[in-house]
Amino acid sequence: MFEKLISFFTGKAKKSAVSGDIREMEAFVEYVVKALVDKPEEVEITTVDGNEGATIQVRCCKDDIGKIVGKRGKTIMAIRSLVSGAAGRQHKRVSVDVLD
Repeated sequence: MFEKLISFFTGKAKKSAVSGDIREMEAFVEYVVKALVDKPEEVEITTVDGNEGATIQVRCCKDDIGKIVGKRGKTIMAIRSLVSGAAGRQHKRVSVDVLD
């Protein structure tokens, strides 16, 4: 798992289809979010394509939202930064939103 993440974030991953790259980012967000929350079975990750790029949407139990966001939004900002950096290496725009 860690070898795949390292190759993904360093840009040395195999070239795949556009949707495959976003799916890898989606899987990364799911892995991190499920590790943070108390009820990982209630986590839902969906991706919505838009004009400005893709948006990875995270839905979870209301009690777990605070764990994903973190104090002053530091945790979600870190997740967004990692996803944005990985997407930037592939010349794409991907954002992460936490939904109620």
